[in-house]
Amino acid sequence: MTASIPAPGPRPRSHTLRAAVELLSSMRFAIALLTVICIASVIGTVLKQNEPAVNYVNQFGPFWASVFNALKLPGVYSAWWFLLILAFLVLSTSLCIARNTPKIIADLRAHKENIREQSLQAFHHRAQGDLPDAPEPAAHRIGSALARAGWRVKLQRREGSQGAGWMVAARAGAANKLGYIAAHSAIVLVCLGGLLDGDLIVRAQMWWGDKAPYRGGGMLADVGPQHRLPASNPTFRGNLLVAEGTQSGTALLNQSDGVLLQELPFSIELKKFIVEHYSTGMPKLFASEIVIHDRETGERIPARVEVNHPARHRGIEIYQSSFDDGGSTVKLRAVPMNADTKPFEIEGVIGGSSQLTRGESGDADRLTLEYTGLRVINVENFSGDAAASGTDVRSVDLRSSIESRLGAGNKTVTQRELRNVGPSVTYKLRDAAGQAREFHNYMLPVNLGEGVPLYLMGVRDTPAENFRYLRIPADEKGELDGFLRLRDALRDPRLRAEAVRRFATQATDPARPELVEQLTASASRALDLFAGAAPVSPGGQATGGLQAISAFMEANVPEAERPRAGEVVVRILNGSLFELAQLSRERAGLAPLSPGETTQAFMNQAVLSLSDLQLYPAPMAFRLTDFTQVQASVFQVARAPGRNIVYLGCALLIIGIFAMLYVRERRLWVWLAPQDGGSRASMALSSNRKTLDTDREFAHLRTQLLDSTP
Repeated sequence: MTASIPAPGPRPRSHTLRAAVELLSSMRFAIALLTVICIASVIGTVLKQNEPAVNYVNQFGPFWASVFNALKLPGVYSAWWFLLILAFLVLSTSLCIARNTPKIIADLRAHKENIREQSLQAFHHRAQGDLPDAPEPAAHRIGSALARAGWRVKLQRREGSQGAGWMVAARAGAANKLGYIAAHSAIVLVCLGGLLDGDLIVRAQMWWGDKAPYRGGGMLADVGPQHRLPASNPTFRGNLLVAEGTQSGTALLNQSDGVLLQELPFSIELKKFIVEHYSTGMPKLFASEIVIHDRETGERIPARVEVNHPARHRGIEIYQSSFDDGGSTVKLRAVPMNADTKPFEIEGVIGGSSQLTRGESGDADRLTLEYTGLRVINVENFSGDAAASGTDVRSVDLRSSIESRLGAGNKTVTQRELRNVGPSVTYKLRDAAGQAREFHNYMLPVNLGEGVPLYLMGVRDTPAENFRYLRIPADEKGELDGFLRLRDALRDPRLRAEAVRRFATQATDPARPELVEQLTASASRALDLFAGAAPVSPGGQATGGLQAISAFMEANVPEAERPRAGEVVVRILNGSLFELAQLSRERAGLAPLSPGETTQAFMNQAVLSLSDLQLYPAPMAFRLTDFTQVQASVFQVARAPGRNIVYLGCALLIIGIFAMLYVRERRLWVWLAPQDGGSRASMALSSNRKTLDTDREFAHLRTQLLDSTP
C-alpha cells in the first residue's frame, strides 16, 4: 500500500494570496485608505501647493521646509505616495465590487420561494388569516395584486399531506443593492478620472521619458527639449500668460522643483483684456478678446473668454484664470530719506530692473531697483471695525438687527465701505549682497480720517510678512513738498536755532528774559534729540525721533515725574516744529501756515512721520508719477480626458447614495395551505431597514391581502 503526500508548497502560497485579496477587498482597508487621502487633501488645501521653495523656508523655517519637501507636501496631489494610495483604493474597491457583484445579482434573481412555513413565524412582521377560496386561486389573486403594486412575484406549488399548498414569494426595492454597486463603481471612476487628469501621466514622462523640470530663467525659446512636453500629451493643466498685442503657444506646468513647458497645437493672441468695475471699484467682469491661431491648418478663430465661460479648441479648454501686468512702463521719482540722497527721476518696465549708481543713490553700495508690479485700481475697506469700539445699548434697534441678518445672501452684519484709492507701484531694492526688501507705494494721498491726506509707503523684509507703512502728510497742494521742506529744515542747525528762538520769544513774557533762556535751552535740546543731531547720553550714538526723546527722559527724569515732563516736552517740540515749518515756507517764498484744524492735523502727522523716518530701511522711496499700462491675461489651458469619467462617477455616486438611503429592499411571503374548502394564509415581511414606513406598509398589505374576499 502506498500513499502520496501532497506537496506543501502551493497551499501556503494560495493561502497567502487569499489573505492578501481578503485584506485588499475589505472595508477596513478601504476606509483606512480614504482616511489617509482625506488627511492629505486637508494638507493640500491648507498648504499652498507648488510654491517656490524659498516661500516655504520664509514661512515655516528651514527645518519644517525640509520636512515638507521630504514628504512631498508642497506637491501632495502629485506625490508618489498619494498616487500609490489612490491606486490601492481603486484596486481595493474594484476587488470589493468583483467579489460582491455576483452575489448581489444572484440575490436579485432569487425570490427565496423555498422558505419553510415555520420560518415565517420568526419574522418581526407576520400575520395569519383565513381565506374563503382555495390555495391556487388565492395565490393567483394575491400574486396579481402584488404585481400591480410594483412587486416582482413568483408562485410555487407544494404537495403536502392535506393537499397542494401554494407559496407566494415577492420582492421590491431591488435598486437598494444596485445602489451599492453604483456607489462603489463611482469611487473607482472618480479616482481613475483624477489619476488621468492629475500629474500621473506627466510624472510618468518625467520618470521614463527623460523629461526634467526647468529651474533656470531667460527666454522660453532658449529652453531645451528635455524640458518640453509634446502637443500630443494626453493630459495636462498649465498656465499661459499673454500680453495685449502678443501671442503665445507654450504653457507652463508648475512643479515643486521647477516648471515644464507644454507645447500647444495652437497659439493664443490677446487682442484686448476687459475689466469692468462696480461703482465701489470692485471688479465685476474679467474677459479676454482672443484669436486662436491653429498651427496645423493656419486658421484664425476669434473667441471671447470670460470667468466660468471658457473657450475650447482641439480638445483643450481655455479658462480665464487671472490677469497680470504685460510690461507696463512706469515713471518714478526718488523721495530722499536722508541728507545724502538727492532727488531724481527714473523710468522702467514692470518685470525689469535698473542699476542705481553711486552718484544717483548717494549710497556706498550699488542698489538694483526691480520693478515688480503696477496696480491701477486698489479697493480698500474704510468702514472701520465697529465691534472693536463696543456696542452702545442706547442705540440697539431690534428691527435693524434682524434685517441685517436676513435678505440677500451677501449681506453681512458689518457694513463695508469700499473705496478705490488709486494706482500703486511695487518694487524691490536689492543690495550688492543680493538681499532685497520689497516696497509698496501709492501714487495718490489717501484720506484715512486723520484730518489730512496721507501718502502711504509700505515696506516688508520677506514675502511672508505684511507691509508696514510710513504715513507722510500731504500739504495744501496734495504734494510731499511741505513735508520734505520741514524735513530738510530739521536737518539745518541754523534753522533749528532760529525756530527755537522764535518759539521761546513768543511763548514767554518779554519782561522775564531768564525764562527765554531756559525755554531756549530746553527747546534746543528737545529739537536736537528729535533731529538726531545730539546723542541721548554723552558719548552715545544719536538716534533721533520720539524714541530718542523717550530714552533721554528715561535716563534723566524720575519715573514719577515722567508723565508731566512728557507733556511739557511734547508741547515744546510741537511748538518748535511749527515755527520750523513756518521758516521753511518763508524761505520757499510761500505764505505762512494759518492756525486751524487742518494745520494742526498736518503738524501732528508730520511729527509722527519725521520720527518714523529714522527707521526707514532705505535711503530713498520711489513715488509713482506716471505710467503707461499694458495688461496681460493669464489663461489656464487644460486637456482633461478624465472629466467625463468623473462626471459619470458623480452621477453614479448620486444615484447609488439615493438608492441606498431612500430605497427599502422588501421581501414578502404568503403561504397558502388548504383548510375546510378554503385556505389558511401565513404572511411575513422582511426589510433591510426598520422604519415606520415598513410598519404602515405591512399593515396595508395585511388588510389588502388577508382580509379581502373573492
